Amino acid sequence: MAASAPAFKQAFSPHRLCLLAGFLICSTVAGPAIGADLRCPDYVIQHAPLIWLHSDDPYMPSDLLTHIQHTFPALDGKPIPDIPNLDLDNLETLNKFGDEVALTSNDDPLSYPEWIHGATPDADGRINNATPCVVVLVEKGERDLDAFYFYFYSFNEGMNISQVLEPFNRMVKGENAQSGIHFGDHVGDWEHNMIRFQDGKPTGIYYSQHVDGASFKWDDSALTKTDGRPIVYSARGSHANYPTRGNQIHNSVLVDYCDEGRRWDPILSAYFYHFDQESFTVTRLDPPAKSSPTPPPSSNLTSFFYYSGRWGDMAYPASDPRQEIVPKFGIKRIESGPTGPRHKHLVRKGLKPDQRRKMGWMEWGVGIYMSLYPCCLRGWRRWVFMGLVIAVLSGAVIGAVVAVKKYRNRKYTRLHAEDIPLDDFALEDGALLSSSDEEDAGKSSKFAKRH
Repeated sequence: MAASAPAFKQAFSPHRLCLLAGFLICSTVAGPAIGADLRCPDYVIQHAPLIWLHSDDPYMPSDLLTHIQHTFPALDGKPIPDIPNLDLDNLETLNKFGDEVALTSNDDPLSYPEWIHGATPDADGRINNATPCVVVLVEKGERDLDAFYFYFYSFNEGMNISQVLEPFNRMVKGENAQSGIHFGDHVGDWEHNMIRFQDGKPTGIYYSQHVDGASFKWDDSALTKTDGRPIVYSARGSHANYPTRGNQIHNSVLVDYCDEGRRWDPILSAYFYHFDQESFTVTRLDPPAKSSPTPPPSSNLTSFFYYSGRWGDMAYPASDPRQEIVPKFGIKRIESGPTGPRHKHLVRKGLKPDQRRKMGWMEWGVGIYMSLYPCCLRGWRRWVFMGLVIAVLSGAVIGAVVAVKKYRNRKYTRLHAEDIPLDDFALEDGALLSSSDEEDAGKSSKFAKRH
């Protein structure tokens, strides 16, 4: 017994106990690693967004497979022949025809067929018999994970004249535009939130909004949460995502409407995947709520992720009677459908995509004008502002003219020959000569004494 005491002390020395405690602590931290049983981590569900759909939005979240079944693949406006029935397991076979393939509606989308309206959530926020949400997990290291929550809608309704801010609403011409017809519609619509986790805890969130988006730190006061889940307001028709309700201005001059209409819990009807950025492949995951792993399915429902084409009709040509274009602004009534999740910058450094879009000169100009409009260009203010601008410009011009005249009329003082006393030159010359002779004489006498 006494002999075993040193061995016991050695096995449980303070150094080893500290290492063991550190290992146990690290093993209990909810990191980003995907389980060996291919389950989605619990924290991805616990902090998943909750969405308020607009009370007056006729276009609800849509089942992916139903959407595919009501479309046909087209290239350059013509159906692609000899294509088998498409589903979530073979959609990527269309990639051999290029990236301009479009899943084109079997019906005229402007006839608004029933399937294009999607499915309405029930009182619990669940959408039954449909799967409109795709959750994609991207590991960024041992501690960090980005969770993308994608939401799919079969139709996006663009803005109408009531959603254009003044004074640009007066610039929109055309009988149909003034009557309230919507512009910017397109078949198919992918929106998303992204939540970044570190050690299983959320640190920030991104909201997709039209061609841009907004990001927030997790503790930002602009966010509202319910039981740790961020609230998302889906705009009427466009389905852009915002952290607050009410009117939301985007692209400087357009307005989205958000309210607490229908509550949707997207993860109750979702597919879950893990994305490997090295191999650019996805693996299907089980949601953590399941009591046991799902047996390997005969179909893994991943092919749709790799599809590189459009999820809706291409923009109709101007010759199509359904197409209309707003003069001066070039906004079309029917735009091209969007691309899918693989094109949504799954690998990014910050919360926002690394590659920001380039704004055209017209958009820049509109943004500058609208930034000045409320304070300087509305009503009587524009006359005051124009007066100030004219006064400043006039002052600058007058100042420049005066400066140029002064520069040209500068006077130079000339020294004339008669003004220079010649005796001074003679005295200075004599002084220089005498000084030099004396120095030379001194040097000669010193040299003679040495010798």
